[in-house]
Amino acid sequence: MPSQYVADTVAQLAQSPIRAMTLRCTELGGVNLGQGICDTPPPSGLVTGIGPAAEAGHNAYTRYDGIDRLRRVLADKLRAYNGIDADPEHEIIVTQGSTGAFTVAMNALLNPGDRVILLEPYYGYHLNLLRVAGLTPVFVPLSNEGLQLDAEALEAQAAGAKALVLNTPGNPSGRVFTAAEMNTIADICKRHDLLCITDEIYEYFLFDDHRHISMATLPGMRERTVTMGGYSKTFSITGWRLGYLTAPRALAEPMGLVNDLYYVCAPSIVQHAVADTIDRLDQTFYQRLASDHEGRRDRFCAALHKAGLEPVIPEGAYYVLADVSRLGFDHAQDAAMHILEQAGVAGVPGSAFWQGAEGERWIRFCFGKDDPTLDRAIEQLAIARL
Repeated sequence: MPSQYVADTVAQLAQSPIRAMTLRCTELGGVNLGQGICDTPPPSGLVTGIGPAAEAGHNAYTRYDGIDRLRRVLADKLRAYNGIDADPEHEIIVTQGSTGAFTVAMNALLNPGDRVILLEPYYGYHLNLLRVAGLTPVFVPLSNEGLQLDAEALEAQAAGAKALVLNTPGNPSGRVFTAAEMNTIADICKRHDLLCITDEIYEYFLFDDHRHISMATLPGMRERTVTMGGYSKTFSITGWRLGYLTAPRALAEPMGLVNDLYYVCAPSIVQHAVADTIDRLDQTFYQRLASDHEGRRDRFCAALHKAGLEPVIPEGAYYVLADVSRLGFDHAQDAAMHILEQAGVAGVPGSAFWQGAEGERWIRFCFGKDDPTLDRAIEQLAIARL
């Protein structure tokens, strides 16, 4: 198509290196630890719940903000786990995944040209969705030593910004921001009147006794925070596209209008099956989810260390950044391709998560895999000559 028919906001986008690595991994028959596709089995009864939902006639549009039962189940969960008291009638919107929630928030609450802060390393979809919405991303790098919050750098960029995007537990960093870091971010948001949009999709993936803190629970933050979550990762149903957001009614109502226009509603039968599953599961499921992934983290990080790819040990989520600087490549893309071709293990170049040269030092791997897949990757790293 002639370039004059392509929107300026889209013309600046580049194809994700994740897809290029996936294609090459398939050609080589390697182990794909690039994409964040969790292939562990969904909770018992979730998949079989789809059929009864369809047979019961739940095949039509739902309310734009989701079925009543799911919104009420989510309200109970938000109160019990997150400490957020949300009105299910006016303050919860079921979305097409957390990506749908982010799209809705960007387009309902911000204007083209608004400056939005991203902590770096960032999730690539956050950046690209900001750009498609005509917003101006502002990058604040985390400090190199353990990827800690740099309060001075954040303060310096906050003046004149309209919003801040926070992802904890983080992709790709694996950071779970501490109470002190969260309070620092909250103070800066309040001082500079920033909207805070939090992506908490990995909220149950917590290691080493780390605790998840929802920004909306901190003093003075509820009225300026959009909290996004979902069950794509928690229930291993990334293809089902089921997310949600919660915010005060004054923010939720315009987001509901945009959700209706963009998506109409989330898939009806999925909403019913997920509501049933949330209602049925107790805390042991979520505790086991965290402990199982902590074991996977430990095994895979040990394998990276032995291979000379020193990891930043993640505190949550199911990604790990590995330092590839010893391999001697100037570009992370070349290092990632070298690891794929020598070890048969695909990762994502760090340049997908940083704007500058710092990203060329890192590769991101996803360890949210079933045990046979992860074991194969570990074995191949052990015998590879990197």
